[in-house]
Amino acid sequence: MALSLPAIMRTTAARLSALYLLLFALCAVLLVFYMTSLSARMLTAQTQETINDEVLGLAQAYQRGGLPVLVRVVENRSRQPGANLYLIADTNGQILTGNVQSLAPGVIETEGWTTEPFSYQRFGEGELDRLRSGAADQTPQTGETSPQSEGEKGHNAIALVLRLPNQMIMLVGRDLGEPERFRAVIRRSLMLALGMMGLGGLLIWFFVGRAALKRIDSVSDASRRIMGGDLSGRLPVTGAGDEFDRLSANLNTMLARIAMLNEGLKQVSDNIAHDLKTPLTRLRNRAEATLAGKHKTTDYRQALEGTIAESDQLIKTFNAILMISRLEAGYSSETTSPVDLAATVSDVVELYEPVAEEAGVALEATVPEAVTINGNRELIGQALSNIVDNAIKYSTGAAESPKVLVTLSRAGGEIKLTVTDNGHGIPDDADRARATERFVRLEKSRSQPGSGLGLSLAKAIMTFHSGRLDLVPANPGLSVVMSFPVRETH
Repeated sequence: MALSLPAIMRTTAARLSALYLLLFALCAVLLVFYMTSLSARMLTAQTQETINDEVLGLAQAYQRGGLPVLVRVVENRSRQPGANLYLIADTNGQILTGNVQSLAPGVIETEGWTTEPFSYQRFGEGELDRLRSGAADQTPQTGETSPQSEGEKGHNAIALVLRLPNQMIMLVGRDLGEPERFRAVIRRSLMLALGMMGLGGLLIWFFVGRAALKRIDSVSDASRRIMGGDLSGRLPVTGAGDEFDRLSANLNTMLARIAMLNEGLKQVSDNIAHDLKTPLTRLRNRAEATLAGKHKTTDYRQALEGTIAESDQLIKTFNAILMISRLEAGYSSETTSPVDLAATVSDVVELYEPVAEEAGVALEATVPEAVTINGNRELIGQALSNIVDNAIKYSTGAAESPKVLVTLSRAGGEIKLTVTDNGHGIPDDADRARATERFVRLEKSRSQPGSGLGLSLAKAIMTFHSGRLDLVPANPGLSVVMSFPVRETH
């Protein structure tokens, strides 16, 4: 995938960045214009309040000494730096005194507050404009126009127009240059902020989109290798802990699970081909031997009974394989309910006491009064039976006093069900790890009956119960530990 701008814009990260940038820009524009308008209104209100105070002071001066005192006060205030606009005109609109040289037409013809800002020119600005205009006329023509002077641009103001008792006109106003400059500053700041925000947004689009595309490309490459048959491949995890890493980690767990199931399926196929070939061959040979020559009815009956027994053993083997596959796949129709492990241990020990006694093995159990977990009683009983049966078989002849001990205890957050024998055990760590695989029989002589599925089924049952099966050396012998997590029963 090429890392071009259209490709980047098709990514979710870039689209979200664009959406958030647009939303933020819209909110920022609305907020700035609102604040600008609010500030302008506040400045206008403050300006009107200042003009009202000026008018009140002039009214008091007029009351003290009439028109002469008012004219004198207006002339004094007009000369002060940064003075407001002052104007006194006769009834015909002829300016008598003040600091205003000219006004926009119609301003002093009204009475009260001006409805909108008007343009004006102070005294002295007209002369300055003429001087500047003359200097510009003497400048050589270069094809460029000189900039307009401040006087040519004019000023804007608001004012309060009053009619004096003698029908003369008084105007008191204030220049709006400060609010206009405030608006200009806000406008420039807004444009600069939006420009920087737009540039930052474009950079975010590019770099975030580019990084996202690189991650997606690496995931796509790994996916193609996996689809090509390399089930050992995994999706890349950068360690950043973001959503890509979490997704990759979950998919890697799924791939590991699939690889394990495929490997288990391959092993089952191989084991069926090798380990079930012997009993099937034995069945065929028995049937062939029975059919060869003349035999009595009892001979045929014995042959058929042996065939049935061998077939039952094959059926048990296939049922065990199906049970292991179903439990390892994580889906099973087996239901769970509160199970008293102490009662289950007592039942299994009672069931195998005759078998142990016949084999000359002392079978003992040490269990508390009651230990309850949430599980499947039949599956737990099947796993424990397989382990006890193995312990009895492989402790026989290994010691002068063969013994199998079943104990039930609580350790930390787990409930441990342990079956210990004093036989030869499994001294090699690698052999102990292989002992729970399907069809694995560590006894090379194969003198003991069995299919090598007992511990595999027990391990699958413990996995179904979110527990684990551990093989620990007992010196002498072997301890098989079934560890159940402690959970509340319902």
